Amino acid sequence: MPEWDDRAIIEGFNTQGKEEIAFNQLALNYQERLYWHIRKIVIGHDDADDVLQNTMIKVWRSLANFRSESGLYTWLYRIATNEALSFLKQKKKKAFAPWVDIEEQMFENLEADPWFNGDEIQLKLQKTILKLPKKQRIVFNMKYFDHMKYDDMSVILGTSVGALKASYHHAVKKIESMLEED
Repeated sequence: MPEWDDRAIIEGFNTQGKEEIAFNQLALNYQERLYWHIRKIVIGHDDADDVLQNTMIKVWRSLANFRSESGLYTWLYRIATNEALSFLKQKKKKAFAPWVDIEEQMFENLEADPWFNGDEIQLKLQKTILKLPKKQRIVFNMKYFDHMKYDDMSVILGTSVGALKASYHHAVKKIESMLEED
């Protein structure tokens, strides 16, 4: 099956009888990128799979209402980001005890993750990124790893470009400082 562009996916999804084909093409085009975006937020492979599944269900239910005010890519990333953040919020609620540190669990998950194939330096960078405040961590990952434009990030995160640039700058400075300390 040749790759469909975003316009063809949306048209196909809105054509009776082609919804599943269009959605499968959307998954082929975006599922891997969404997985890695989610994975950088929730860290664990199993958690990322769960969040991705929830994201794709939400996309399936909402795609007919997509108004093309933003790009499909941006819309998908916004849903994935919101699902990942909701997942983390639920995980913290389920922990109940105030001494349970979700970030510490994320460190442990990263170290024990059989899917992580980075070397010691990459592990050190990922652990350092986990120490950032949540918003700075997300902005840093989107800019540094996903090479996302600030305008797209602004739509996805609902934050001004200026605030995103400041968050990224602060994240970089904090990462540099933490890595120099070690």
